Amino acid sequence: MRKIFALSTFAFASLASAGTLRVAATPVPAGELLEFVKPILAKQGVKLEIREFTDYVQPNVALGEGSVDANLFQHTPYLNAFQQNRPLGIVPVKKIYLPPLGLYSKRVSKVTELAKGATIALPNDPSNEARALLLLEKAGLIRLRAGAGVSATPKDIISNIKGLKFRELEAAQLPRSLQDVDAAIVNANYALDIGLDPTKDALFHEGKNSPYVNILATTKANLNNPDLKKLTAALTSPEAKAWLLKKYGGSVIPAF
Repeated sequence: MRKIFALSTFAFASLASAGTLRVAATPVPAGELLEFVKPILAKQGVKLEIREFTDYVQPNVALGEGSVDANLFQHTPYLNAFQQNRPLGIVPVKKIYLPPLGLYSKRVSKVTELAKGATIALPNDPSNEARALLLLEKAGLIRLRAGAGVSATPKDIISNIKGLKFRELEAAQLPRSLQDVDAAIVNANYALDIGLDPTKDALFHEGKNSPYVNILATTKANLNNPDLKKLTAALTSPEAKAWLLKKYGGSVIPAF
């Protein structure tokens, strides 16, 4: 059974054993992909230790503190925004996959069915909130100030024809919020975790040209770790690509 660590502080061992590579990840799809490449690394003499988290803060904290050697769960805009307030020396290693952000609803089956004054739940962290607003703009529900881009906030909305209302929540809480709001924008890992398929169940979702590709990340001091290089190669191998496509049926798009 895989262990999942919540937001609360967890006491890690201070040093990894020889030949062990510790990677923090969210359960789906990162944790599952890491489980897939685990036997590949074992054949190369690397023991992959996967430490799963259900939030977007602790995987970076653990990496910055040295409790893990790398993490896989975030895109570069999120990492950049995170380190503006908490500079931990974390750097991207490689683009791995795109988990499309999607707009979901239990009340309507089409974007056009959203009523005036409908409430939409959004991720409350800056980078994913901007990403959500850009998705709503592409869906034709709002218009943002020119140049807002990856820094967009609700204050940048210059047109909101339906008078939509927004509820900002922690990303992990968004699937649960579907019971209480008209629609919610949910990250693919959380959607997949509760059985929602971005390509089948979302009212609208990101396309292949999204800049929000999830990355393998580490610290500057660990960039030349030979075991990390083996992990990078395994995660971007033809075998990993075929597995991603088969496992998620296009709901998680390989970025290599």
